[in-house]
Amino acid sequence: MAELIIPTEIAGGAVYGVRQMSYTVDGVSGQDYGSSIAAAAFKESVAIEASASAYMEVVRQREKKVSDLGDVLAVLAKAVATMDPKSNNTGKKSDGDSRLVTAQSVCAKYGLSLSLTDGNKITFKNAQTAQTNVQYAIDKEDNTLQQDLITLRSYITKRDNAYSMAARIVDKANKAASKTIGNIGD
Repeated sequence: MAELIIPTEIAGGAVYGVRQMSYTVDGVSGQDYGSSIAAAAFKESVAIEASASAYMEVVRQREKKVSDLGDVLAVLAKAVATMDPKSNNTGKKSDGDSRLVTAQSVCAKYGLSLSLTDGNKITFKNAQTAQTNVQYAIDKEDNTLQQDLITLRSYITKRDNAYSMAARIVDKANKAASKTIGNIGD
């Protein structure tokens, strides 16, 4: 792996006894000190940005899972609402609903089980079990999502700090160069 910054002393170049350097920055020779420092600082910023972008995709996928499972929970609640509330029979069935079939495939996608009867109906017992399992999965995913959001905020803060640091370093290098040139003229 090639080095990002390679300093090279300028032969015979010294100002008031201070050796003068030229820098090769990311393969480009003849760069000055400010360019070399800026390249390093901005390279760090870009690396953090790439990590944050990847983490953002993880957060989006978790948000989608929570949303999908929330939709499944709504379908299950509607199915339970179609059942006779006065009956204590746990085998009672919901009205037929094609959304239950969709909910079943969403559950399967996320590793959950949703047992239907008669193609597009669900028993009260299976609905209760599925509701409990889906709610648990939502809670678990939501907790993980909250932790991921905190990590993402940390990446964003680090990225912002890296860009800010890069700007400060470039500014200091420019001020130092200007001051040096000003002192030589005196």
